Amino acid sequence: MTQAPSRSTTSGPATDDWTALLTQAFGILLDRPLTEYDTDAEYGVYLGGNFIHEIDFDHDPAWVTPAALSGAEPVVWDYSPYDRGEEPVIRFDASRSIYEITGDALPPAFTADLAAACFTEGMIRGADLAPLLARHGIDLNGPDFPGEWAVYVHRMISDGTLFDAMRVATGLGHGPESLLEYDGEADEEWREKLEAVPHAGLRAHLAYFCDDGTNGLMFYPTPIHTATDPDEDADDEHCWPFDDCREVARWDEGQNQFEFFVVRLSDTVAGRPTG
Repeated sequence: MTQAPSRSTTSGPATDDWTALLTQAFGILLDRPLTEYDTDAEYGVYLGGNFIHEIDFDHDPAWVTPAALSGAEPVVWDYSPYDRGEEPVIRFDASRSIYEITGDALPPAFTADLAAACFTEGMIRGADLAPLLARHGIDLNGPDFPGEWAVYVHRMISDGTLFDAMRVATGLGHGPESLLEYDGEADEEWREKLEAVPHAGLRAHLAYFCDDGTNGLMFYPTPIHTATDPDEDADDEHCWPFDDCREVARWDEGQNQFEFFVVRLSDTVAGRPTG
């Protein structure tokens, strides 16, 4: 990417108006109101792409500290996914991220408990991993750990609603001070749609997230299961790895270095009771 936006300090609408403005804008992006999506489901926002693996951040020791795995502290990455500029740091929720742990020499008792705690073969949420490590006295960062671990999907901090997942995925805060000052244009197919966003600063910000991948992020909305059409299946290609979840939207910077996913989670992946 060659054109880096900076943050706007322009004053704007009050918090309630800001929430309403973003709700309307996200409905424009998704081509349906947020109320048409299943409000009882949990939605997550995730960061993927090649770069996070190339620099081994998916193995960073910060991911497996007790405080991070329990959700008491975020995993903080002070790298800008928008290439450069003064964006805030990215905060991840390790407790709701998903880990993969492998190794032929793992202690048998730990291996058995790990298999029982995985929500699907080889995959475990951080919140379920934390007590397991404590029970067996295992330090994944320790020199004597006889296996390997990695974060399989990296969940950013949000409150579980579709609104908040879309807000975090598009780099927006709780007021207009979070807007990017971006003077580029959205990709042709999005320019007319974004004209319906009544706030000029927000239109410019979202143009960065509806780019052709040259200066900003490419946007791929996915029509999926909603309250009004729960049996609808999307025909578009899915990049999300778990089939019982559904992508709502995805952003890609053009070279697959950074990808943001907004996902409607199944109860199994979310760790919710299934009756």
